[in-house]
Amino acid sequence: FTVWGGERRGKGRGTDLEVSQLRREGGREISPSRRGCLSAQDARGIKAEFLDSRRKILEYDCARFRPWGSLGFKVAAEAQGIAMYARILVLLLTLQGTPGQTIPHRGPQPSVPDVEGDLLFLLDSSGSISYYEFSRVKEFIADLLRPFAFGPHDVQTSVVHISTVPAMEFPFDRYLSSGAVQHAIRGIQQVMGDTNTGQALSFAKEKLFTGDAGARPDVPKVLVWVTDGFSTDDVSQPMQRLKDLGVTVFIVSTGRGNYLELSAAASQPPEKHLHFVDVDDLPIIIKELRDSIADVIQAKRLRATEISSSSFRLVWPKLLARNTGYYVLEYAPTGQPRQKLTKQLTGDHTTILVGNLMPQTTYEVALIPESNERYIPPQTTRVTTLEEVISPARVLISESKPHSVRVSWSPTPESVASYQVLYGSLPSNSVKLVVVEGSQNSTVLENLAANTTYLVTVSAIYKSGKERALSAKACTQEENSKVKHLRFEDLGPNTVKASWDPADGDVLGYRVRCRRQAGPSNLLSVSPQIHSVLLSNLTSGSTNKVCVKPVYKNIPGKGLCRMVHMQPASQVRSYRRRA
Repeated sequence: FTVWGGERRGKGRGTDLEVSQLRREGGREISPSRRGCLSAQDARGIKAEFLDSRRKILEYDCARFRPWGSLGFKVAAEAQGIAMYARILVLLLTLQGTPGQTIPHRGPQPSVPDVEGDLLFLLDSSGSISYYEFSRVKEFIADLLRPFAFGPHDVQTSVVHISTVPAMEFPFDRYLSSGAVQHAIRGIQQVMGDTNTGQALSFAKEKLFTGDAGARPDVPKVLVWVTDGFSTDDVSQPMQRLKDLGVTVFIVSTGRGNYLELSAAASQPPEKHLHFVDVDDLPIIIKELRDSIADVIQAKRLRATEISSSSFRLVWPKLLARNTGYYVLEYAPTGQPRQKLTKQLTGDHTTILVGNLMPQTTYEVALIPESNERYIPPQTTRVTTLEEVISPARVLISESKPHSVRVSWSPTPESVASYQVLYGSLPSNSVKLVVVEGSQNSTVLENLAANTTYLVTVSAIYKSGKERALSAKACTQEENSKVKHLRFEDLGPNTVKASWDPADGDVLGYRVRCRRQAGPSNLLSVSPQIHSVLLSNLTSGSTNKVCVKPVYKNIPGKGLCRMVHMQPASQVRSYRRRA
């Protein structure tokens, strides 16, 4: 195989790389015509992906590149020698040899039968997304939708742009054939602007799931949010309002989003509804995501969604109206008819959340329509609840300040009634308690002592009465852990004296770094009683950067930097400093 290397061209994440250095292949010089485009999503490490020879992305961004035979691949690397080649070989062998894993490609694909629903794509069209990433996401959406049949009694789809102000690309009922949908998606243009995802979600609730936008009232609704993991506004509340309306939410994150926040935003369980994947590897998840969507929008039958260890949501097509009858819902663990539970629902119901279930248990479910007008046969299904999720499995400490820290934990299963957070300073034996609801995954501990280590224990109180706890250490910051008023005094043609006011707190010492414009940089360490150093051998006419940082036992100090300019030898020696 061939490895291309190159330099970054442009700025920001997702910038395309174009080959400017030629490597050798089998001892021969690589032809300049064989150039490729490499994603700079993560310039560190190695990324390799098989691309089918018919992938149009090669035509868009790598027009001069033609792969050998039926398959080509692209590699972005910032590694050298045998280690680089070994990692690529391992990845290629994994992609080729994993049982059941296939490389998606264009061409005839089996259609998805018997599905009916409204499918909305929330597309990040902001300025944080590069043109290359936006093109790959459009291609991903097109491939995802290719096997679906579109029409008033099949699937309908719409796209909303996430930007400064949300915008609808097209309503649900505009394109009612697969060819028209494919053409419309490939013609989408990036809007740019801010990443106001919360506004876009509110827009979706108020505008798109209504008749004005072509949405149908009696079909399943699915939201697919494709994001780089960043939003400038809150998404939790508008997303929850959509889920309360019965919308199933899938999230595809192509960046480094917060797992706790995204898993809370997605429908449950997150293992089925949340995908973290590099933008170049989006084809890998297409089949799994498509099958999950198809399970939600299967038409004309009773089905279960949002399955957890203690609950599942039942969804069914509209069979009755409030004034034409009612439903009788029956469910019981398989083989245990004596534990059968019965609920009566009004005729306008099309969904219900069934809770207080046992984990890892299969339930037989029957929905019996009792119509005043005609006989409607019962609908049945079988649902197996998931294994009970153990919480907390992780405890994270973040946002450390002199008098507060944030404590986060995951996961947050529905079987947890509340969380108790116990914390106390070490080695003191006194502790304090904070109680939060079971649906929350973090809290802020306040009124803490600065520069102090705390033991924090998060206990999950389950509805069944069980408890589970996990502990972590948290360190508060020093107050004003920064030196003040760094200044310079000219002591000669090539020497200055750097002085500073002491930092607050229990300082162990100071580190003074001088980055010279000409000559080697140097680092000095001084005791906490020393507040000045002499910097010599500075070149005349040079500009040098001097940074002073306090050293503490438990936390990093904050450095203060200034520029010192040495006047040319022909002028009067003086100095000036710049912020």
